[in-house]
Amino acid sequence: MPTIQTKDETEIFYKDWGSGQPIVFHHGWPLTADEWDGQMLFFLNQGYRVIAHDRRGDGRSTQTSSGNDMDTYAADTAELADILDLRDAIHVGHSTGGGVVTRYVARHGKDRVAKAVLIGAVPPVMLKTANNPGGLPLEVFDDFRAQLVNNRAAFYWDVPIPFYGFNREGTAVSEPIRINWWRQGMMGGAKAQYDCIKAFSETDFTDDLKSIDVPVLVMHGKDDQIVPVEDSALLSAELLKNSTLKVYDGFPHGMCVTHADVINRDLLAFIKS
Repeated sequence: MPTIQTKDETEIFYKDWGSGQPIVFHHGWPLTADEWDGQMLFFLNQGYRVIAHDRRGDGRSTQTSSGNDMDTYAADTAELADILDLRDAIHVGHSTGGGVVTRYVARHGKDRVAKAVLIGAVPPVMLKTANNPGGLPLEVFDDFRAQLVNNRAAFYWDVPIPFYGFNREGTAVSEPIRINWWRQGMMGGAKAQYDCIKAFSETDFTDDLKSIDVPVLVMHGKDDQIVPVEDSALLSAELLKNSTLKVYDGFPHGMCVTHADVINRDLLAFIKS
């Protein structure tokens, strides 16, 4: 399997298909590069070079006990971009991956990034604080940690239901989608995934968003039950200097899978614009 080795000797697995302008996909917690199969195949057929990696701790990358934080995730991305010589790239991040894209573009992406896309992304900050009264209470994330420790397999079996909106009236559960989510989650390391809950919920990306100059497409489902749109996309779009906001009525957090045809079409239009 293709990997790079970071400065701290972590092995990062990646996929790199095709040629042309690179599109780099960043997955959500606790998934893998496989989350992006529908997008990678679509954009490969559109003539783009498509890259996706498993973040440290996840999937086929090293199950790290340290470095499971946004600064390190962004630094890992910078090393990947340097080794693969990615320039004029479009970086697309979903959920936690949107946080990684935000930090990477703000701190490492100068002269390498053409555009960015945040899909159901966690910025500016998920946690409820005095400065972020619309966020989610700490108890929500403490419960995530407790369930992961108590029975990770059972927890990951349940998460796809709200993730993909399968609990909404008239929406049937897709067992293959659910099993594929569970498969990806269970491939990763429990310690890294436990640490990542703090990273995606407590990291404040406000200054990162303000400093980004490239065009950014912010996409979010109005029925996102994991990252509520009011305290994420709507705020991020205001903080960014050059943003386009698209909110999709009734779409869930996992809309890249459940509504791939719509998401792929709008991504392509933004990339070509």
